[in-house]
Amino acid sequence: MTTLAVTDLCKDYTLRNGLKFSTLHAVKDVSFELVPGRTVALVGQSGSGKSTIAKLISQLERPTSGSITLGGEPIGTRGKALREYRDQVQMVFQDPFASLNPFHTIGHHLERPLLLHGKATRRTARDKALALLERVNLTPAQSYIDRRPHELSGGQRQRVAIARALAPEPTVLVADEPVSMLDVSIRLGVLNLLARLQREENLALLYITHDLATARHFSDEILVMYRGEVVEQGPADDVILRPQAEFTKKLLVAAPEPGANPRFIAEAERRGVPMPDHLAHAEDLT
Repeated sequence: MTTLAVTDLCKDYTLRNGLKFSTLHAVKDVSFELVPGRTVALVGQSGSGKSTIAKLISQLERPTSGSITLGGEPIGTRGKALREYRDQVQMVFQDPFASLNPFHTIGHHLERPLLLHGKATRRTARDKALALLERVNLTPAQSYIDRRPHELSGGQRQRVAIARALAPEPTVLVADEPVSMLDVSIRLGVLNLLARLQREENLALLYITHDLATARHFSDEILVMYRGEVVEQGPADDVILRPQAEFTKKLLVAAPEPGANPRFIAEAERRGVPMPDHLAHAEDLT
């Protein structure tokens, strides 16, 4: 079982204001594990350090201190070792409009990682790209593979991005706010797709979000971040229903959907206020 372990991870940035320099502690002493078959949600407000952790795990940036290990071994940071690490760890970016090259076809976006990571030959790459489109429910795949990104909707583009991340056959998938830039009506479909792929591929999934409601229903464990630090960590139900940290409680109160706040339902029942069915049964959603 290939576990990715993050231990005491720190990332500092040097800021310059004229002749003065200061240090921004973007991530401070963060530790957690990503285990195959389980989803960890990283929750926090903008600027809390969530996306920085995603970049550190994906080796798009280097940590100031701390360690990241895969299967108990230190990760490679250059050359062949880095390529082997990226065979195992892939990332789905937040913006499906910017993460795909508008000058290339969908087929190119999928065939290129298959070839780079040795998962296909030039003869088999197109067939494997078609199979990837089928796996993310873009069917019939033949009608998508020769299109360019601007010919697809936002949700379809994000599905292509997920298919591209699956091309190297990773064991760890980092999804950095994968639905925050999509229409509300299609977010659930993309989240359900990620949940299905996680089960079918036995992936270790890091789901980064600011939405506590989806964090609870799509993850096994939740880490709440505030100013670069993890202020609360535990099983999803415990963190949502029995929050300990003051910041977690504030996030729950500020949840934009009443159903995302379990105390809303209890308070409504106490006052005798009738609840819509989809909120009255929100606690039963899994």
